[in-house]
Amino acid sequence: MEVLIGSVDVGAYWRKLKQRIKEEGSEVVTFCHELKLEDSDGKMREKDCANTEGMFRIVQSIPSPKAEPLKRWLAKVGYERIQEIEDPELATQRTRILYKLKGYPDDWIEKRMHGIAIWE
Repeated sequence: MEVLIGSVDVGAYWRKLKQRIKEEGSEVVTFCHELKLEDSDGKMREKDCANTEGMFRIVQSIPSPKAEPLKRWLAKVGYERIQEIEDPELATQRTRILYKLKGYPDDWIEKRMHGIAIWE
């Protein structure tokens, strides 16, 4: 939160944001659970935690210019997934590119893609 909002009092900002999200009717904050985590002073304190989906939803609610690049990325990824539903070959191409970027050799990629195709 601190990185995305640039507020001095992150705790107050988060409490206000949670209140606003609840007022909008979103249930995302119900998926935030308090867990005891080590704080910057070394003491264990209860902190609100969420899974990846919950965090992405919270980021979408942050009205800050610093959150905009992440919001744009989420919109781009969502759009790409919709395109892949319409044309599954796009997902295959994306998978090949990701394996290549991770450094897998071409022959491994081909075997992996062939294995995926057989299981489908």
